[in-house]
Amino acid sequence: MKKTIAIATFSTLLVISGAAIAQAPGDEAAPGPAPAPASGRPYGDAGCGLGSVIFGGGTGLSQVLASTTNGSTYTQLFGITSGTSNCVDFAPGPVGARSFSQTNRTVLAKDISRGRGETIATLSALGGCKDAAVVGASLQKNYRRIVPSAEVTDRAFAENVVHVLATDSSLTCKKLGSVAAR
Repeated sequence: MKKTIAIATFSTLLVISGAAIAQAPGDEAAPGPAPAPASGRPYGDAGCGLGSVIFGGGTGLSQVLASTTNGSTYTQLFGITSGTSNCVDFAPGPVGARSFSQTNRTVLAKDISRGRGETIATLSALGGCKDAAVVGASLQKNYRRIVPSAEVTDRAFAENVVHVLATDSSLTCKKLGSVAAR
């Protein structure tokens, strides 16, 4: 028990000291989570989940902490499927799949390169795909179509992901319907 309390105390001090270091001299930090980014979403680059609820949609250290919290508590998938933890804009279907892919591009691209991961499972649920493992294999096989160059935009990345999911008949992604072929 003492070990758990010591770890929790150390973690809290680390977070507080990191926030103090990240603050520029003379800046006054507002209490509570950072404000939502200009996109109007209540989360930043780390995506939705418990981390976004705790640390908000700021930048820099707050997004590192939000991402770490999301990754260590596995709340992002639950938030997306239940519509909680600032994950209200990811509705099942092509719009939700595009939005999720665009928002979580960095992590999703890594999971696609491996052919598995939480973001692929979430994307499969949003698309109504039958088997996340098959989705992962298909996305991995089509990685060069999804990411044709390092300069691909987030929007093009998302479009490419949804296009692969919608056009691969072996995936049976029912909630994507007929996404127009390009």
